[in-house]
Amino acid sequence: MSKKKEAQAEQERVEMEIRRVRLPRGNQTLGILEERLGGSRVRVRCLDGKTRICRIPGRLKRRLWVRQGDVLLIEPWELGGDEKGDVIFKYRPTQVDYLKKKGYLNQIDDFEEF
Repeated sequence: MSKKKEAQAEQERVEMEIRRVRLPRGNQTLGILEERLGGSRVRVRCLDGKTRICRIPGRLKRRLWVRQGDVLLIEPWELGGDEKGDVIFKYRPTQVDYLKKKGYLNQIDDFEEF
């Protein structure tokens, strides 16, 4: 492949990735991973102002690798929703840029101060 075709293919891949950005629905919220606790548990600071201990469900455990500072989609539990939740999705860097442009991550600057 020529460099032009490779660049075009890369651009199309990025656009496809952005098009499929998953947005919070219902009681779901966005959050930033603060700390990995082990045993598929993580501490996440959610954009609704609460810090939750979240677990990575078994169906995602092998596929979802998370690091400190990753932006995640969290679904709080119905019982104990203020303290616990499930990790549903991890956003890639291009998706995070898209969310910032659309205003979903406006509150993220406030969290950097803490």
